[in-house]
Amino acid sequence: MHDHRKLGRELGLFDTDPLIGAGLPYWLPDGAAVRHALEEYIRDQERRAGYRHVYSPVLGKRELYEISGHWSHYSRDMFPPMDLGGEQVVLRPSLCPHHAVIYRSRSHSYRELPLRMAELGGMYRSELSGVLGGLTRVRAIQLNDAHIFCTLDQVAEEAQAALEMIRRAYQALGIRPTRYRLSLPGPGGKYVAAPELWQRSTALLTDVLDRSGLPYESAEEEAAFYGPKIDVQVTDGAGRESTLSTVQVDFHQPEQFDLHYIGADGAKHRPVMVHRSIIGSVERAVAHLIEAHGGAFPAWLAPTQLVALPVSDAEMHHAAEFLERCVAQGLRARIAGPEYGTLGARIRAARLVPYQAVIGPREAADDRVALRLRDGQRLAPMPAAEALTRISALIDAHRTDLWDAETRA
Repeated sequence: MHDHRKLGRELGLFDTDPLIGAGLPYWLPDGAAVRHALEEYIRDQERRAGYRHVYSPVLGKRELYEISGHWSHYSRDMFPPMDLGGEQVVLRPSLCPHHAVIYRSRSHSYRELPLRMAELGGMYRSELSGVLGGLTRVRAIQLNDAHIFCTLDQVAEEAQAALEMIRRAYQALGIRPTRYRLSLPGPGGKYVAAPELWQRSTALLTDVLDRSGLPYESAEEEAAFYGPKIDVQVTDGAGRESTLSTVQVDFHQPEQFDLHYIGADGAKHRPVMVHRSIIGSVERAVAHLIEAHGGAFPAWLAPTQLVALPVSDAEMHHAAEFLERCVAQGLRARIAGPEYGTLGARIRAARLVPYQAVIGPREAADDRVALRLRDGQRLAPMPAAEALTRISALIDAHRTDLWDAETRA
């Protein structure tokens, strides 16, 4: 059982400092490499799925969140307003009000829908110090968020497509969901009082889950204040369950912001807003990945993907040239030369690196490398160019296996 808080620090991925503050971890170079790879992956997947990316400010006027409903239903989890030039501005607790305003800034035709808007953006939650821990509960969050503005007839297909994106992402990440949850409202005043809208959105998500064939459980008092959710739950090493990915249907904010599109009849119609997050917050995703893999990330995510191991000083020049080719091919690579100890010691020190390229006198003379895989497999020496081509192909495909089975020595 791995604890990401301990292992993440030992591996030099992230850390904290009292001077920065509780719930505000900083990323070290290796952790930043993992985060960057994860962010680039999800941006590319969204682009391929027809999403357009935007940037929006992390601040907004208090009035923005009064309109969205966050102020009346969620203000206890928000940081206090800041007085600025006679106005009050707030660190945003969510990206959806900003995206609603971006949608509203232009007129839209039914021909444009579904309009898929995505952002990897910062948001802030005033979490109590007692619940903060590592990367799973933080106060500054980088969220993989998106909002799809669509017609009522398009909701089910868009929600289903989001679930399929989540499935593919989990496959690439090498993780499994614990369960799927239909999160519903409960009694009390923390939810928007609009029974008809709740019934419509709940029926839509229930139908999506039933059609998907995924097993799911319903849970009251787990919905967002504005609508029900499909939550994809994961479990950490200590058995604690949390939400990583989510799909939501929202009739509330389109009403609040008076969003509309021009239909085929020339009249104004109200869009539906589908919220979805494929990997959730980057912080929580990386925390789960650390624990799920024990730091042995899939090769496309690994901070160092390949380490060159010259047997002696005589092969250092060739190893340096090989490293240049690795970097030119987009690999995160480094050299561990004889100054770091015996070859055996260097191999053990690089046990979490997916690919170890041993370069001895014969390899240097023939421009070859002897690959050792992280799982203990050893491959016969092969031309360096062939090794790089095969490794790059596996990484570009976001594979979780380290080598094609038929090519193993």
